[in-house]
Amino acid sequence: MNSYDVIIIGGGPAGLYSAFYSGLRNMKTKLIESQPFLGGKLNLYPEKMIWDAGGQPPILCQDFKQQIIQQGLTFEPTILLNTKVDFIDQVGDIFCITTNDGEVHFSKSVIMAVGGGIITPQKLPLTDAEKFEVTNLHYTVKNLSRFKEQRILISGGGNSAIDWAVDLLPLAKEMTLIYRGDTMKAHEAQVEKLKKAGVRFCYETTISSLHPDAANSRIEKVRLSDEEIIEVDHVLIHHGYNQDASLSFAGQCTPTLVHNYYYEADTAGKTSVPGIFAAGDIASYDGKVNLILGAFQDAVNAVNSAKQWIDPQSEKHAMVSSHNDRFDEKNKQIIAGMLGMEKV
Repeated sequence: MNSYDVIIIGGGPAGLYSAFYSGLRNMKTKLIESQPFLGGKLNLYPEKMIWDAGGQPPILCQDFKQQIIQQGLTFEPTILLNTKVDFIDQVGDIFCITTNDGEVHFSKSVIMAVGGGIITPQKLPLTDAEKFEVTNLHYTVKNLSRFKEQRILISGGGNSAIDWAVDLLPLAKEMTLIYRGDTMKAHEAQVEKLKKAGVRFCYETTISSLHPDAANSRIEKVRLSDEEIIEVDHVLIHHGYNQDASLSFAGQCTPTLVHNYYYEADTAGKTSVPGIFAAGDIASYDGKVNLILGAFQDAVNAVNSAKQWIDPQSEKHAMVSSHNDRFDEKNKQIIAGMLGMEKV
């Protein structure tokens, strides 16, 4: 039986920092992620600018994601992608984690870092809509430049849809926002900014059909529920997300839930089940902060708790990086690289 010190479920910011910090604590680590890529929700907003990371200048989300992934892989944890955890049991002191491929993974502790669960955009429920996803039907904005001088239709009335519109406003040739409700749900200041810029708003309106170009490869026109037809270059859909945090536990190791979804934890990441810890958005406790930096704090606390659960004689915290011998060789490599660049 190949057993790990900790298995981390979820490859977003909380899971990746847990992987980094558990490596720092000399723990044999495995991370299991249901998606075929790491980064969690950061993959949904690649063009967003992140301002609220302490000590980090404003940075594109896609760049921030790559830095977090690189950091998470520092101590070479075992990574499983495209693998969903279905069931967690406990036999003696070992947790047995069954995944959707039928494999069973063994660990002395578990860190739940599933965030909001497996997140997939709610797709446009129209026949043949999927084929346009490779051209001009979008559920996320990956590259702002492709929308320059384009006619854009955005469907959605929440903060994310409105934020897309604000980001694209300086680029778009023409923009229409439609929403099924009678008023936008997003922050009023953002909505007013769009209105003052002349963006057209259509309320109590949905997309009825998509009309392709002659090559049948791109959306050329969109028919709305009021029968109006709009010529478009790009269609952006933000109707929310389907979230699946479902997995089952054996009766004796089922953590207590809050609102039938989040794991009840304390500030040290401890759930109601000894040996199972929670970090990131999935953890619920007094004073919880749902920011990326809050996820890092959660990860540190969960890993330290897991370390002491496995070895009660261990230090409560890892040694700081400036004194930690795990970085000695890596520091030498970085410095050598810097000196090499200076010589060039």
